[in-house]
Amino acid sequence: MIVDERQALRALRRRDEAALAWFITRYAAYVSAVIRSVGGIFLAPEDIEEAASDVFLILWQNAASVRPGKEKAYLSGVARNKARERLRALGQELPLEEDVLALPDADMEGDLNRREQADVLRRALLGMGWPDRELFLRHYYYGQPLSRIAEAMDMNLSTVKTRLRRGRERLKEELMKGGISHEDI
Repeated sequence: MIVDERQALRALRRRDEAALAWFITRYAAYVSAVIRSVGGIFLAPEDIEEAASDVFLILWQNAASVRPGKEKAYLSGVARNKARERLRALGQELPLEEDVLALPDADMEGDLNRREQADVLRRALLGMGWPDRELFLRHYYYGQPLSRIAEAMDMNLSTVKTRLRRGRERLKEELMKGGISHEDI
């Protein structure tokens, strides 16, 4: 009997279908909510359902690469990517600024403290100028590798690394002003 994520992940890595069913039962609503928050009015219920199925298929196929203790974050990231893929297939795509506003609350359980933290983080990100905001979103939200970002933005790789480091320092200062320590995020 599976009781927690770590145990389920170990079983999933052994190709135990009961572990996949456990993840689906536990996280289907969460994954659908993430997809819905990114897709907004553009995605029909059947698109959301199909994207959610794709998320769990990817979990099954890539269980070995999921870090223990980060299962929910992994599912959230894959769900956001699947929602964006669906939007692109429909000819819809959110600009980076609107995309960051569509971020779901981290715990999806309505915790007021997390909402306040998310609001401070959004304001801090939106307060960054170009290209720093785009660098941050590409790397930390979209998960793009630094080399790809450098190429896409026509920047030197070392410049991208330096701007990200300086941006993290500024973001940390802004978050601390908002009463949030980096451990809280």
